[in-house]
Amino acid sequence: MKKIQTIATVITGSLLFTLPFAVQAHDHVEEVLVSASLVPIAATRSANAITVIDSEQLKNRAALSVSDLLRDVPGLAVSRSGVQGSQTQIRVRGAEANHLLVLIDGVEANDPSQSDELNWGTLTASDIERIEVIRGPQSAMRGSDAMAGVVNIVTRSADQPFSAKVFAEAGSFSAKNLGFSIGHKAERYDVSLGVSDFESEGDNIIANTGTNDNDGYENTSINFKAGVDVSDELRLAVSIRHSDGVSEYDDEYAAKIGTEFHNQFNDLLHSDFDRLSSRVNAQFTSADGKWNHRASLSESRFKNNNFKYTSGGSVAPNGATESNKQDYQYVGSRLWEALDQQISLLLEQENEEFKQLGGFANGRDANKFLARNTNSIAFEYRVDPVDKLTLAIGARHDDNSAFDDAETWKFEGIYRLDESTRFRGAAGTAIKNPTFGELYGIYSGFLSNSDLTPEQSQSWEIGVDKELLDDRLELKATYFNARLENEIATKFQCIQNCDNADWMDDVWVSTPENINGISKQQGLELSSSWLVSESVVLDASYTYTDSTQEGVDEIRRAQNLGSLNLLWRVQENLTINANTQYNGKQTDIGGVTLDAFTLVNLNANLNATDNLDIYLRLDNLFDEDYQEIFGYQTLGFGASLGLRYSL
Repeated sequence: MKKIQTIATVITGSLLFTLPFAVQAHDHVEEVLVSASLVPIAATRSANAITVIDSEQLKNRAALSVSDLLRDVPGLAVSRSGVQGSQTQIRVRGAEANHLLVLIDGVEANDPSQSDELNWGTLTASDIERIEVIRGPQSAMRGSDAMAGVVNIVTRSADQPFSAKVFAEAGSFSAKNLGFSIGHKAERYDVSLGVSDFESEGDNIIANTGTNDNDGYENTSINFKAGVDVSDELRLAVSIRHSDGVSEYDDEYAAKIGTEFHNQFNDLLHSDFDRLSSRVNAQFTSADGKWNHRASLSESRFKNNNFKYTSGGSVAPNGATESNKQDYQYVGSRLWEALDQQISLLLEQENEEFKQLGGFANGRDANKFLARNTNSIAFEYRVDPVDKLTLAIGARHDDNSAFDDAETWKFEGIYRLDESTRFRGAAGTAIKNPTFGELYGIYSGFLSNSDLTPEQSQSWEIGVDKELLDDRLELKATYFNARLENEIATKFQCIQNCDNADWMDDVWVSTPENINGISKQQGLELSSSWLVSESVVLDASYTYTDSTQEGVDEIRRAQNLGSLNLLWRVQENLTINANTQYNGKQTDIGGVTLDAFTLVNLNANLNATDNLDIYLRLDNLFDEDYQEIFGYQTLGFGASLGLRYSL
């Protein structure tokens, strides 16, 4: 009863809190969503809770990484272990980090060799045009990795006969960010290329050690896109993205112990990463627009190499992983004007490979080469039985070489009371297959478990969208509720010297296990959007999340998250963006409580000429001292000055 009362209090207070604020201005253009369905659909025909970050917001924020932008999205919790480039996780609605599928230009970016997660710390925000965030289960459309949601990132395409841009930025922590992009669009084809390079000396990510060891980061990214209209009905497209770099880090055990012995070689640890993704896509749309066919081949390759320095000062390998994911996909759809009916069919084959190279750990050979594949079929049907109502149902069957066959489904309903009020609801099931690392990985202090079974969830949500003040104010509220079975959780066990009176001699390992019982996630997402005037836009969001495992709060999931963003066009050529992010207290491993914190960031963008922009970014303006993962300190105040020149 107390929990219900708490939720009710938070709902009431949050609704009052968000009334005056905003997310983005309304332009009344019918927004099309790429990733909320098997085929692109209008936003008004989707019951999902959705946030879109457009090119104008990306420009005004001038963020270095995508994860910094996603902190403002309702339902998303970010955890970064230190500085730029450090391991970063994003959890949606209290779920695990590997329950979120990430697409970049239609290619799955989740790394099978890194727990099926994307390391958000190494994903830069350069050359990105648009980000769609779909919250809620999407397995019926996207498969295993989409248990809690999908983030779809669309990079920039050429939209002018000729365009060229160059940017340069320098700032605190000896950071440098350089890049350029060029593009050409003709009547029948377009081509674009973007290159960026970022490097920083960083800071010491281990908290309270009294040392000055800095953990640096380097990242070079190349993005290429091209397309050709073979005819009025057929388009061929290709995209290639490559990124590589180095990220220095400190030992996690040293972060917890913090002794001089465990810190003396910490700054010598580093990882190399190399990622290459590509996609070839053929799109056919009939002349009357009723038939649509898309066939694509996607591939992602990931390489991760860890290094350490020996006591003699030489560099030595410290384990490596590699993975390869190939995806063959066909999507066909048929549209009927009567009742706005649309039926879509997906046929897909996904092949995954995993390598681990690392010698020995826990007395076992750590060298592994494994593979598995999944054949899938899915369908989706959308219909407007009456003018104000849209219904949708979808289902998917996965035939996996490593696990039992799985079926997932999803139902959506949208009711438009009038032009300014929309009610929506969705329910569905989802799965998450165990990762290669959980099943077969061999690491020091870790024992894999080949008997793991997939996680399964059932969830539902209801929401309402309301526009007021001549559509200048938009309010959104969503309540979500999910139940997770067979959750894979980490258990600790002693394997050596367990009866020794001195616990320092004990040898403990962690093991993944399917736990009994039900894990629960429920909460409320609120956002609002107010175009105060032609020159002022206010954004706000608030999320309450109650995520428990066997009645115990899940780690790194704050119950209260909020953000407030002010966009002020001071003059025609000067824009100021003030952003405030609140992260409530949360627990971490070992029951440690991490304090709540509030970050304030400030951006100013000056259009000095028609071709030249000058921007200033002030991060963590008040030098807040906080931790998102126990033992790892984050960056303090930082300032950056940048230039953008375009032709």
